[in-house]
Amino acid sequence: MSDFSPSPALRPWQRTAAGAGLLASDGSIAATIFAEMSALAARTGAINLGQGFPDEDGPAEVLEAARRAISEGVNQYPPGIGMPVLREAIAEHQRRFYALEVDAASEVLVTAGATEALAATILAFVDEGDEVVTFEPYYDAYAALIARAGGVHRTVPLRFPDWRPDHSELQSAVTDRTRLILVNSPHNPTGAVLDADTLALVVRLAERHDAIIVTDEVYEHLTFGVPHTPIATLPGARERTVSISSGGKTFSTTGWKIGWLTAPAALVTSVLAVKQYLTFVNGAPFQPAIATGLGLPDAVFTDAATELRAKRDLLADGLTAAGFSVSLPGAGYFIVADARPLGYDDGAALCRRLPDLAGVVGVPVSAFVHPDRQDAYRSLVRFAFCKRREVLEEASARLSALSAGAD
Repeated sequence: MSDFSPSPALRPWQRTAAGAGLLASDGSIAATIFAEMSALAARTGAINLGQGFPDEDGPAEVLEAARRAISEGVNQYPPGIGMPVLREAIAEHQRRFYALEVDAASEVLVTAGATEALAATILAFVDEGDEVVTFEPYYDAYAALIARAGGVHRTVPLRFPDWRPDHSELQSAVTDRTRLILVNSPHNPTGAVLDADTLALVVRLAERHDAIIVTDEVYEHLTFGVPHTPIATLPGARERTVSISSGGKTFSTTGWKIGWLTAPAALVTSVLAVKQYLTFVNGAPFQPAIATGLGLPDAVFTDAATELRAKRDLLADGLTAAGFSVSLPGAGYFIVADARPLGYDDGAALCRRLPDLAGVVGVPVSAFVHPDRQDAYRSLVRFAFCKRREVLEEASARLSALSAGAD
């Protein structure tokens, strides 16, 4: 178990950057590794497997619904809590897939992507000195948001290659000082789907220490033979859980930034009090379009996961052939590979050299870990497989140069 609390002497923006590991030695904010790698791909012409965005459009029905909404004049501010058509579609989605009964009028909040939902939730419930527990590696926004709220970030490590948490470490991390337990499953960057025993333990610990559970479930429909179980479906969890998701990953519309959360009405009210001063509202014509997507037949969801699984396997084979040791993800957009068998102990240094070595860009897993705790993740690299098959085939062919070089 680890924790990190930035110095209170720092200014708020510096504290936020320090908590995210983004504060340079001169006090300025350093560019994220994601921005650096994307710029490197653009500059060198390398295949960008660093950033997690698809290079194909989602369902035609969803895209057409957005065009129709624009042409019909749905271009002004929507209601602050979200358009009724989308809130009702989200409530129906929770009922249809998980047998969760959610009141569309009071227990659903539409946000500018899942990241705004996370930001508003953390800022709503975390005060100076409150502790927030996450698994590590973690989506990079978590550390910045916890730091901005003045919280203390405690982490429970997930270890390559199976990414399963040690339950004793999880129990030690959650105390009476814990305000939020933030659970990301399916997990970014590892692609792990947390098992039932771990989810049940999270609920027991939250009950024991009176903590709020916050779940990041944006990859909920992109699992590979392992069903997604929302924590809110477990006994004792519903009344203390804020469940967060979005349409971007499911429908390959990451640029639309349509997210949402569902929670008991009192929790939604608290989050809305913060959210209304962040973006206020967003994406008017995209809200009915995502509502259309949520109502599509089951086959649309299963086919998307099946296609993504095939792409995972394609890239996994290419990475393995190149000499990496691979952890096969159970969900999501990303695969983690260990470069140590190729003789590279520093994943960040390798990522900066990959465009020259193989014409491919990845992201070091160390970017998802606090700078003080990177040794266990130092040689790991994350690659995105949410790309066209021909792109993944070309990337695999280029990566083969690494094994040739190792020989």
